[in-house]
Amino acid sequence: MTDMQTAISSSVSISWAVKTDAQSVADHVAKVVEQPGKHRIAVPGGNTPIAIFDILSRQTLPWGTVTITLTDDRIVPVRHAASNQAKLARAFDATAAHVEPLVRGEQVAPFDLVWLGMGADGHIASLFPNMTCDEEETPAVIHTVPDPLPIEAPFERLSLNMAALSATKEIILVVRGCDKKNILEAAIAGDTDVPVARLFRRANCPITIFWSRS
Repeated sequence: MTDMQTAISSSVSISWAVKTDAQSVADHVAKVVEQPGKHRIAVPGGNTPIAIFDILSRQTLPWGTVTITLTDDRIVPVRHAASNQAKLARAFDATAAHVEPLVRGEQVAPFDLVWLGMGADGHIASLFPNMTCDEEETPAVIHTVPDPLPIEAPFERLSLNMAALSATKEIILVVRGCDKKNILEAAIAGDTDVPVARLFRRANCPITIFWSRS
């Protein structure tokens, strides 16, 4: 059996990974880092990616060629417990990777890899079904305010906009839970307009989904 099973989409190549544990995701990211040249990678915040960051940071990779930034962050002081920037910096502190902070209004160069999670409402990065946000059509870092604010993280956000998330050579989604699989399948079928579905319609690159039940 190959490592990927291919799903059909009319607009973009979408694959479901067979192996979806933290090591498999880390291996996938490492293959990008190992390619010749310099690399730009966008990664998600929160606690879920921490185990994958730990695996990656302990690998002997050409980290000096890599710039890592977040897909989104909460607007809090960097020492705040909710700061994704602080978690990212700690995770890669022992490597030579350049950890680049998000700056509101900053234009964003294309990525080699955009790694995303997805919420139960179909949101990606901090692009929510209901929100107020900066209007910016070019790839950029924007200010967003989820409506309602999530109880577990009631903060305004900085986020890569849809143009920035889709300006990449490759996208991976790391998603857990049967309810979220239903959202993904509806998005692929074109039966919903949640943010992940908009990404699928806009993307012009391979997308790999690392989905597991839990």
